[in-house]
Amino acid sequence: MSVKNIMIVGVGGQGTLLTSRILGNLAIRGGYDVKLSEVHGMAQRGGSVVTFVRYGQQVAEPIVEEGQADVLIAFERLEALRYLRFVKEDGVIVVNDWRIDPITVVTGAAEYPEGVTETLQKARKTVVVEATRTAIEMGAPKAFNVIVLGAAARYVGFDKEDWLQVIQETVPPKTVEVNRRAFEAGYAMSGGES
Repeated sequence: MSVKNIMIVGVGGQGTLLTSRILGNLAIRGGYDVKLSEVHGMAQRGGSVVTFVRYGQQVAEPIVEEGQADVLIAFERLEALRYLRFVKEDGVIVVNDWRIDPITVVTGAAEYPEGVTETLQKARKTVVVEATRTAIEMGAPKAFNVIVLGAAARYVGFDKEDWLQVIQETVPPKTVEVNRRAFEAGYAMSGGES
């Protein structure tokens, strides 16, 4: 197997780091060499956060270069657009259909662009999921990141049962059941069987 390159993007506080740990643990469980890297735009809540997960028989470095990501997992629309250039021509974007205004928009120095998901869909295969709304409806608003991860699972690979086992081993014990349900919801959104 060649190296698989996954990028996870969002803003601080969206669970980007937890998601990368789940993916990394899943690849280790699959017997692969794994490299993780975290890149913070701003460490505090609200700043851009990027993590890379690379796995394969042998992985030399943790950073995904532009045009090399097989899958871009985005917890917010504008973050997906910001990192679009990293996705391979035949790569996939899985994006949460949610808007969080960056500080430049909040202060009036910039405007949030129109038609973000349409731009993404024209550029690459894009799966848009209503993860935040679904998580709120489930009564578990913080679990939206695992819903997005569930939707991305069929593009990342691995058996569904392995995903569920790694989620159980990685998330805090009191959140296992809600995260399992969140993963199942996202998995169903992308055409996977529940």
